[in-house]
Amino acid sequence: MVADDQELIRAGIVMLLAAQPDITVLGEAADGNQVLALVAEHSPDVVLMDLRMPGLDGIEATRRITTDPADPDRPTKVLVLTTFGDDESVYPALRAGAQGYLLKHAAPQDLPSAIRRVAAGEAWLDPSIAGGVIERLSQVPDHGVGAAELRSLLTPRELEVLALIAQGLSNRQICEKLVVSEATVKTHVARVIMKTGSRDRAQVVALAYQSGLIRVS
Repeated sequence: MVADDQELIRAGIVMLLAAQPDITVLGEAADGNQVLALVAEHSPDVVLMDLRMPGLDGIEATRRITTDPADPDRPTKVLVLTTFGDDESVYPALRAGAQGYLLKHAAPQDLPSAIRRVAAGEAWLDPSIAGGVIERLSQVPDHGVGAAELRSLLTPRELEVLALIAQGLSNRQICEKLVVSEATVKTHVARVIMKTGSRDRAQVVALAYQSGLIRVS
């Protein structure tokens, strides 16, 4: 799904993706409300999301897609595609649940690669912002994040996944326990890492125990 309020930009993206044999564009949206309606109708693997759109913006649309309480394991992921690489755009998008962030000045071949990575449940950060994002987010767990803050950041399913990670379960063991696909588990793990500002699974586990969210029995 391609969401951008500029018709010319959307057309160019669709043309670029049409050349990829493993990518199909299911629909186009010009604002956040259209995105939500199309996601509900088509359940795409990935939404390519612009941030600055009229009405419902891309950040709020991302939050609603990735935190739907009626569908905690919704397979749809969000890859932000925007002109803006400033802190006020990047961090709210990642906190809202975006699994990827790509700038529009990126090389054309980066877009299909980013889509494939995000569709597989992995994260993608534009190389021009990756260093700054990782450095800033990696500092968050050192600031005494508490259990209440974690509960406000994460969805109930993400909290459940975090608890299972803290128990030492692998992705495969988690998917067997929750009866979901391994790709779905990878998606939840990627979102937990992004939202908590952790560098990796080990730091997520440390944060869970340090915050008091998970206690040693």
